[in-house]
Amino acid sequence: MLTTESSSNYHDLEKMSVQDILTSINNEDQTIPSAVQRSIPQIEALVEQIVPRMKKGGRLFYIGAGTSGRLGVVDASECPPTFGVPFDLVVGIIAGGDTAIRKAVENAEDDWNQAWIDLKPYQPTENDTLIGIAASGRTPYVIGGLNEAQNAGLLTGCVVCNDGSPVAKAAAFPVEVVVGPEFLTGSTRMKSGTAQKLVLNMISTAVMIRLGKVKGNKMVDMQLTNEKLVDRALRMIIDELNISPDEAESLLEEHGSVRGAIEAARKQG
Repeated sequence: MLTTESSSNYHDLEKMSVQDILTSINNEDQTIPSAVQRSIPQIEALVEQIVPRMKKGGRLFYIGAGTSGRLGVVDASECPPTFGVPFDLVVGIIAGGDTAIRKAVENAEDDWNQAWIDLKPYQPTENDTLIGIAASGRTPYVIGGLNEAQNAGLLTGCVVCNDGSPVAKAAAFPVEVVVGPEFLTGSTRMKSGTAQKLVLNMISTAVMIRLGKVKGNKMVDMQLTNEKLVDRALRMIIDELNISPDEAESLLEEHGSVRGAIEAARKQG
């Protein structure tokens, strides 16, 4: 029996009060961080393999179906604005294509060959990494993609929520975060999805830090795409250089990024 399919620890959910429903969900959610913590050695091993490949020009690909695929797309799409990297450095691919981000595509996850077909336009190389995301650990779309990637010499990893799954066996560096039964039996968008999101945050953030995309504790390469981010950038420059807001604004306008502004000011100083 797959842990993700195990019966909920709660019964007669429809008879619960709203408070009981919310409290029970929250009680289950509090078990997730400890499950992720137990997987840190696996996450570390994967990150340590990804970084040198990306330093050689490699990319990071996520593949998944349903909730897992959407989580990969979200993490990938947040890397350019957060770290100032090209949009095609971290790529999320979901079974069924972009339509599946908003609307489920029937049977898309059952095609063993489609993931590699979806990856081929990117012309994957041996410096690239493919991470399969599948709560159950048995999604054919993900297993097939990992197998083909392994044959082509890519680094392979995965994020799953069952022990000893076929997806984990297909990946050279599996991450297995076993969170136990869902509050709503089998609804892996809940605890499993939260665990996967936490792990993806850890992977992409750790990788970007090791690639030099962070200075101190600040997102010095972030894209300045709205007023809030410009204000954040100005505060970073002010704090780092101990200068006035007007000076910070002038530096940012001239150099276009927090990193550029700070480095230019220090060279001048």
